[in-house]
Amino acid sequence: MGALAVLLGDGRLPTGGHVHSGGLEQARADGRLRDLADLEWLLRRRLRTVGLVAAGLAAAACARPADHALLDAETDARTPSPALREASRAQGRGLLRLAAASWPAVSVQVAWSDLGRRPHHPIVLGCAAAAAGLGSADAATAAAYLSVSGPATAAQRLMALDPVAVAALTVRLAADVDEVVAGLPGPGAPAAVLPADSDPLLDLLGELHGSAADRLFDS
Repeated sequence: MGALAVLLGDGRLPTGGHVHSGGLEQARADGRLRDLADLEWLLRRRLRTVGLVAAGLAAAACARPADHALLDAETDARTPSPALREASRAQGRGLLRLAAASWPAVSVQVAWSDLGRRPHHPIVLGCAAAAAGLGSADAATAAAYLSVSGPATAAQRLMALDPVAVAALTVRLAADVDEVVAGLPGPGAPAAVLPADSDPLLDLLGELHGSAADRLFDS
């Protein structure tokens, strides 16, 4: 990955990702997240479901930005939880603002305004990668990595974990991220064969968190 690909995978970008825990705040409230071992278990579940789906969609959007509307609808279909759909669109809107300020357009055929006001995050990520001249594998890697790095940072804040231990965990997950990306269909594959894996536990955590009265994170 080049410098721009690394930048797109940086959870510290001002896109609003820092206010999303990916369900870990609710997992903590439910007693499912107690220590670093629990965190690793949850992150691996996220990577193999949410991360896999996001990686496939981002790769497709990078290869075929003109298909953004179709891929946005496919993201809806692959996100059963309304709360998680809302979280994805909120983060997509934040990334869209950054992308539009960084590159004049997605491509000569696609303007940033064509994506709408609140596109899904993986679609914007893929389009941003295309605008930056990156490849589908770069977009997929950034999406898969963000599916674990953002929640890992949130868990560190929620549980006062040792930052070094959390960083070491994300390093251990790097090989899994690469494996997820390597297993994706080719960038020209039709939307119907893109990953559609989901996790009922993560969906339930998202819905419970969405109705919680007292919370630190938006998701």
